[in-house]
Amino acid sequence: MHAVIQTGGKQYRVTQGERLSVERIASARDEGAEVTFTPVLIVDGDDVRATPAQLAGAEVKGRITGETKGPKIIGFTYIAKNRRRRRWGHRQKYATLEITSISKG
Repeated sequence: MHAVIQTGGKQYRVTQGERLSVERIASARDEGAEVTFTPVLIVDGDDVRATPAQLAGAEVKGRITGETKGPKIIGFTYIAKNRRRRRWGHRQKYATLEITSISKG
């Protein structure tokens, strides 16, 4: 059985026991914290649940196992003839999740 969850503006296809990196979740920053997601879609063999009535009570539970950082992104803005230059950087922080259970509700 697998489910599709939505977090950080992105959708992820997950199965039980899978580990994945998602954008950092503000509600649970502690390692070992439990996180609950409402699924967008659940597929169990030939049975597909996608409507809000079918997904009422369905949930996907996960546990935060750590934090990682993404690659460093360096940007540079330049405006010609004005001596305006700006160098900036960004490094996204990710939470590593382990999916513990998927319930159909």
